[in-house]
Amino acid sequence: MHRTDVGARSQNGIMPSLETTPKIRARMSKQRSHDTGIEVTLRRSLHAAGFRYRVHRKPLKGVRREADILFGPARIAVFVDGCFWHGCPEHATWPKNNADFWREKIEKNRARDADTDSRLAAAGWLSVRVWEHESAAEAAERIAVLVHERRPRRGLSPAEPTTEYITRPVPG
Repeated sequence: MHRTDVGARSQNGIMPSLETTPKIRARMSKQRSHDTGIEVTLRRSLHAAGFRYRVHRKPLKGVRREADILFGPARIAVFVDGCFWHGCPEHATWPKNNADFWREKIEKNRARDADTDSRLAAAGWLSVRVWEHESAAEAAERIAVLVHERRPRRGLSPAEPTTEYITRPVPG
């Protein structure tokens, strides 16, 4: 076993070390960050319902975060979050190996998600979070209602920006 520097910098600016094996490295390299099963199924459901959207786009200039699905005129950004990577309160488990590293990484992901949601809300966007364990069909229905409510109608003024956003519950 050897140590590999992986992940974000810790509070003191030093990269935390993560013990890895060739088997772990091979498994981690296969983890998808885009086009996951739920994401593709959700997009197909929305497309079949007649919705058109952008994929993997930044909703705001100057913000490094990309939405998985973006409805520009309706100002809705959809993020499909993995239960492990984003700390799902129902399904996430804390790893026993390298526990401190993973806890710090997942907590930073949660903080980044909350920051993204608040930046989007401040700019008049609606942030919709979908967990990977959710039904794609149910998520598509929920998103469809929001898009219909928020998209500008021809001949009418655009939907008023709102600071409301849908987010997942944060465990206490």
